[in-house]
Amino acid sequence: MRYRVAHSTEYHYSAQVINGHTVAHLRPRDTPTQTVLTSEVWTDPVADHVEEHLDSFGNHVSYRAVEQVHDRLVVTGVCEVELSTAERPRSSPPWEEVRSSVATEAGEDGLLARMCSVGSRHVTPTSDLARFASWSFLPDRPFHEAVIDLSHRIFTDFVFDPEFSDVATPLSEVLEHRRGVCQDFAHLYIGCARSVGLAARYVSGYLETDPPPGRPKLQGADASHAWCAVYVPAHGWVDVDPTNDQLPPRRHITIGWGRDYADIAPIRGVLIGPPASQDIEVAVDVIAQPDPASLDAPHSRVVAPGV
Repeated sequence: MRYRVAHSTEYHYSAQVINGHTVAHLRPRDTPTQTVLTSEVWTDPVADHVEEHLDSFGNHVSYRAVEQVHDRLVVTGVCEVELSTAERPRSSPPWEEVRSSVATEAGEDGLLARMCSVGSRHVTPTSDLARFASWSFLPDRPFHEAVIDLSHRIFTDFVFDPEFSDVATPLSEVLEHRRGVCQDFAHLYIGCARSVGLAARYVSGYLETDPPPGRPKLQGADASHAWCAVYVPAHGWVDVDPTNDQLPPRRHITIGWGRDYADIAPIRGVLIGPPASQDIEVAVDVIAQPDPASLDAPHSRVVAPGV
């Protein structure tokens, strides 16, 4: 399946700013199950300085500087990708065996796995998280079975509540109140995995959403999405979406990954000028585009609340 994604963020400032600097993760990356066909980022007003580079995780980073007086800024990313089906690991040893192998795994994946097995800015392993995880990671339980069970427990035990949290809400509160959004559930899963000694990374991207029954799909009504991936030596990273209880996730469009949200936030910026408040409007469209060879194939969609 092919998808076209348009992600637009519009800022309105209460006073004119002299210039603004924006760092964005809006360009997707190629993965074993994703091929990027086109990708671009632009601003309105047009940026005076443009730079593209890869960060330490291999994610695309777009830097834009608008060095002119303005009271409005729009940052837009548009891409087209083609997705294929992910393969599950061919074998599933006891999860303790996977935990022991992480420390000795070589190569770039092994290094990233070790970075993603310890605490980070938004995810700190704790005894409470280990206790919650322990109901899934029972002694000698097959790794894949334990990973699926933890996803299912988060999906069934926690309530999706966009009014409950923001990026600064600690995991302890998410765990205590059993509420949050996909960003929280990804962080929760990662925290549980790290608390029992496994490696897990945060994945940022998109997933097409469905309108309410009987109502048309509104333009701009899709949203960013977040999930996670756990590391299996000799196989690689296995993506898990606890918000939708999917392993492997289906029709998930990957922008990039890191240790947690802080490494792959969609947009960050700095303004130079007088003190000013800002209003933000975000519009995301995820449009399924069947392969030209199978235009008559039925479409399927997955509901996924965004962050």
